[in-house]
Amino acid sequence: MNSSVIGKFAENAVNFLFQHFRGGFDAFSAALGAVVKLLEDGLAAVPFVAMLVILVAFALWRRGVVFAVFVGAALMVIHYMGLWAQTVSTLALVIAATFFSLVIGVPLGIWGARNKRVEVILRSLLDFMQTMPAFVYLIPAVILFGLGRVPAVIATIVFSMPPVVRLTTLGIRQVREELLEAGRSFGSTDSQLLWKIQLPNALPSIMAGVNQTIMMALSMVVVASMIGAGGLGEYVLSGIQRLDIGIGFEGGLGVVLLAIVLDRLTESFGLKAKKSKRTVRTAKPAATSTAVRT
Repeated sequence: MNSSVIGKFAENAVNFLFQHFRGGFDAFSAALGAVVKLLEDGLAAVPFVAMLVILVAFALWRRGVVFAVFVGAALMVIHYMGLWAQTVSTLALVIAATFFSLVIGVPLGIWGARNKRVEVILRSLLDFMQTMPAFVYLIPAVILFGLGRVPAVIATIVFSMPPVVRLTTLGIRQVREELLEAGRSFGSTDSQLLWKIQLPNALPSIMAGVNQTIMMALSMVVVASMIGAGGLGEYVLSGIQRLDIGIGFEGGLGVVLLAIVLDRLTESFGLKAKKSKRTVRTAKPAATSTAVRT
C-alpha cells in the first residue's frame, strides 16, 4: 500500500530533518538519555522500604489515613509481584516526560491566554496532537532518535502536553476581571498581574492540567514499550506476545496501581488550591461588611 501526496510530504519532512540535523538530534538524544538514566538510577538507589515509608508519609500528609493505607498496600502488591524495578523505570520516564511537558506547556498556555492569535494557532495544533493515534508518534521518534528510552520520552511529551497547555490558558482566561482591574489600579505591571493575580487564581486549573498530563504520559509510556521504553509497558507487551494472561494482568495491575497513586497525589494539590481560593473569596465579603459597619 503506497502513501498519498500528504503521506509523502510527511515522510520527506522527517527524512529531511534526519539528513540535515542528525548531529543535533544525536547530541540531544545523548543529553536527554543521560537525564533519564540519572533519574532512574537515583530512584532505583532508594531502597524499597525507604520509598514505601516516604510515599506513605506523603500520602498521609496529602490525603489522609485511608489513602496512605492504600498506597502502602499498592506498593506492597507491586513488590510482591516482582515488578518494583519495572515500576521505578516507568516512574522515571513519566517524571521526565511530565517535567519537560510542563516546562514547554505552561509558557505556551500563558502565551495563548494573553494573545488571541496564538491561542487560535495553539488550539488547532493541540487538536491535531490529541487526536492523532498514539502509535503514529513512535515512527518519527524512532527515525530521529533510534530505539530506547529517548524516543519514548519524546513521543510521550508530544502526546501528553496538550492538557496542561489548554488548562493553563483556560485558567488564566477565567480569572475575574475585577481582580485584574484592582491590580491595575494599584499600578501593577503585566508581569506582576501574571505572577501575583493570574497564576495564583489559575492554579486549580493548571494543577488539573498537570494531573491529566501525568495520566496521559503514563498511558503513552506503556505504548512506547514497543520501541524499547522498558518498564511496566515492556512487561505488558511480553504478555501480549506470549499470550500469557498472568503476565499481562500483573503488568496491567502494576500500571493501574501506579496510575491511581499518581492521580490522587497530584489531584490533592489542585483540591488544596481550590479550597484556598474559596476561602479567599468568602473572606473578602466578610471583611467588606465589617468595614461598612465600622
